[in-house]
Amino acid sequence: MEGLLPPMSVTANTPLSEQYVVGVDFGTLSGRAVVVRVADGREVGSAVVEYRHAVIEERLPGGGPLPPDWALQHPDDWREVLRRAVPAALADSEVDPGAVIGIATDFTACTVLPTLADGTPLCEVEGLQTEPHAWPKLWKHHAAQGQADRINALAVERGEKWVARYGGKQSSEWEFAKALQILEEAPEIYARIERWIEAADWIVWELTGAESRNACTAGYKGIYQDGTYPSAEFLAALDPRFADFPATRLAHPDGLAALGSRVGALSEQAAALTGLPAGIAVAAGNVDAHVTAPAARAAEPGKLLAIMGTSTCHVLNGTLLAEVPGICGVVDGGITAGWYGYEAGQSAVGDIFAWWTGLSRRSHEELTAACADQPVGGHGLIALDWMGGNRSILVDHDLSGLIVGLTLATKPEDVYRALLEATAFGTRVIVEAFEAGGVPVEEFVVAGGLKRNSFLMQVYADVLRRPVSVAVSDQAPALGSAIHAAVAAGAYPDVLAASEAMGSCESAAYVPDPARADAYDVLFAEYRALHDAFGPAGGALHRLRKIRNAALAAAGQDASQDSNQDPNQDTEKDQDQ
Repeated sequence: MEGLLPPMSVTANTPLSEQYVVGVDFGTLSGRAVVVRVADGREVGSAVVEYRHAVIEERLPGGGPLPPDWALQHPDDWREVLRRAVPAALADSEVDPGAVIGIATDFTACTVLPTLADGTPLCEVEGLQTEPHAWPKLWKHHAAQGQADRINALAVERGEKWVARYGGKQSSEWEFAKALQILEEAPEIYARIERWIEAADWIVWELTGAESRNACTAGYKGIYQDGTYPSAEFLAALDPRFADFPATRLAHPDGLAALGSRVGALSEQAAALTGLPAGIAVAAGNVDAHVTAPAARAAEPGKLLAIMGTSTCHVLNGTLLAEVPGICGVVDGGITAGWYGYEAGQSAVGDIFAWWTGLSRRSHEELTAACADQPVGGHGLIALDWMGGNRSILVDHDLSGLIVGLTLATKPEDVYRALLEATAFGTRVIVEAFEAGGVPVEEFVVAGGLKRNSFLMQVYADVLRRPVSVAVSDQAPALGSAIHAAVAAGAYPDVLAASEAMGSCESAAYVPDPARADAYDVLFAEYRALHDAFGPAGGALHRLRKIRNAALAAAGQDASQDSNQDPNQDTEKDQDQ
């Protein structure tokens, strides 16, 4: 810009109002960067970059077809966010780069990739570009359900004490199931893996030039509890070749980095890539959901934060360690240091709504307007929100969706409303599981793109019979990363202090209507009956999945049948309804 002053130098005497941090949020289909003022969390610049390869579900770039339930990503799409979004956000902010004191990132989890010892993704190694298992596996890669089932069965049989910390089951989305799938389906690729790393940590490696491992992903997705990974004896019982998996591919000599801690300085190479000053603080990696809590002022115990988009992740801090059946996990310091962080989730939410708008060829706005004035139960439908499987509390990605009550009079908007309600019912199951497990839920807070759908938010308030508070920021995960960057840079003593200054939330933005809440209680009882009838044993839903997979394999079909999301729309954070 014309007239730009020489780069400033931040010193200990520089007021917080003149210091800035950068938060970068890596979503499912795009990455976004924000420049944030340290003093008050004001977002002064932002930029979004769409991933050129989106979600790789049908064919590898320049390669062969993928089987059903696969979901991969291209690591250079993530680098492109650093190359383009960070400089663009700086330009948008008109902030002198010299005023930036730190950067932090967050990522979808469990998005995990195999690399060489220097961090090179295997899919970028000569000769491995056409090997599917050499590519990063996105969080919604569900093709490792068989491996997850075996891990769960063996853990229960052996009485592994970590099982209860994960609600009784490991998900097919998580690190060990995905790694075991590679070992069993492509042992030659598994042999080439020198590091198995969450993208949340890999992107920090790109920024600092040094590997680090964060406490959040290791605890929730890597079965790291009480200072250790699953034993070599347990892993050998799964497959003798798997016995040294943690020791050789996960363990890091520096241990795990606490959230908000500084893990390194921005390297010269990354400074050239981003336009930021070399040497500024780089915070430990984090997960898009967990990092959002301080941005929404939802880090204190009892505040359940639902980050609603493509999927929904529910995070909640508690003062006591409890074992809650069906949740994703409980980790000491997994959200905020000093408390036990609990996680649950729904595998598909915005994805479900986008699927139906695509089939009905009507927009969210049209469908919402057509169904909003219906009386509760007027459509005569109940849906099970398992179109992407069930993350909590059944932890089974071979389950599929269900719509009951269809007649020749059913309209597209009827189904749409039933799907909205189904996701609210699924959330109520999770809330009730937490409270039954001894973890109180005192406030329900929403962040993510779906918070902009006021009708949906009112449905949640009515179904849950409790007020719904809403994060103010439309870029809450990126803001949450910026808050952690401020702590890593030493501007605040801890995440809670930074949250108080930089986060924001509209309390009780939606309150339940007693009459509608009573009517939804009746529908929820029907939802719960279907949930319990079709869920725990799988039954017909599992059989249909096997029939489908066998039919596709016999026909040589090369496209996954579970992906109907518009590749041009990032529903995870930015679904605008």
